[in-house]
Amino acid sequence: MLIDHVGDALFEYEGMDNGIGKRTIQADIQMMRSDKLGYNAPIIVIDKRYYTYEDPNYSITNIPLSESDLGKMNEAVNVLKQFKGFSHFKNLTEVVQKLEDHVYSNNNHEAPVIHFDRNERLKGIELLDIVHESIVTKRPLEVCYQSFNARTASTFIFHAWWLKEFKNRWFMVGIRDKKNIIHLALDRILEISIHPKEKYIANTETTAEEFYKDIIGVTWFPNSRPSKVVLFVSRTHAPYVETKPLHHSQEITKRLKEGIIVQLAVQLNYELEKEILGFGMGVTVLSPKRLQQSIKENLKKAAKFYEEKAINAVLSEVGG
Repeated sequence: MLIDHVGDALFEYEGMDNGIGKRTIQADIQMMRSDKLGYNAPIIVIDKRYYTYEDPNYSITNIPLSESDLGKMNEAVNVLKQFKGFSHFKNLTEVVQKLEDHVYSNNNHEAPVIHFDRNERLKGIELLDIVHESIVTKRPLEVCYQSFNARTASTFIFHAWWLKEFKNRWFMVGIRDKKNIIHLALDRILEISIHPKEKYIANTETTAEEFYKDIIGVTWFPNSRPSKVVLFVSRTHAPYVETKPLHHSQEITKRLKEGIIVQLAVQLNYELEKEILGFGMGVTVLSPKRLQQSIKENLKKAAKFYEEKAINAVLSEVGG
């Protein structure tokens, strides 16, 4: 019976245990059939017993936006666009573009013209709300965490200060027991909850902008000063590095026929090496020697994997 199913749903999702009447169900069906809520649901009755949608693909969650909705969205877009020029609202740029694109596609009944990169299988995204709530309300978190290198998970109190996204991966940033600032990847959190009693340790040390001033990514070394990194970028890769700098400190110090020389002021960390290695032979480290040697060794190791013997060994394992 429809009444029984609705009653069960109300109890499960709303905690209501007094059921629902037949007249209420009939009134709700009539409301869905009407345009009062914008549904105009094609509900039909079969054999005077069963309710169903005449169109099997119909869903109230797929209803196109009404003219009123589009008007309101247009107004919202125009308001948000006013803040584009302010540094505090620069992160709204993507939101505004999404809204503009959505309004355009609905107005013109055409496919969206902007596609934003996203990974539907990204782990940890569902934890953003609780971490954000913890930061805003200044309450510590109890976290069960297991890094990639740890054999077992550990549980501890964490005081989150801000959220950080890098390369489509999210981190919460803060401290444990008044020690150094650390990053915890959301995709490595096994359990998390707001601790009801522990006192929150507020951030009085730095800001996110100041903290990331001298680093690429999230690997940070306390009391480490930025190094002067000099790179040669080949002519083929130079346009990419010029239009999308590796770091805000990047400067072009010389233009050559074969490419450009760029200089950065950054800490030497894992993410910097990954960025450089990502260009392959297109970027060469000129200094410092320590970084040059590390990149050189990594490229040597990578080259070994392409030797016929190494490839055949892997293929034999997978049956290729």
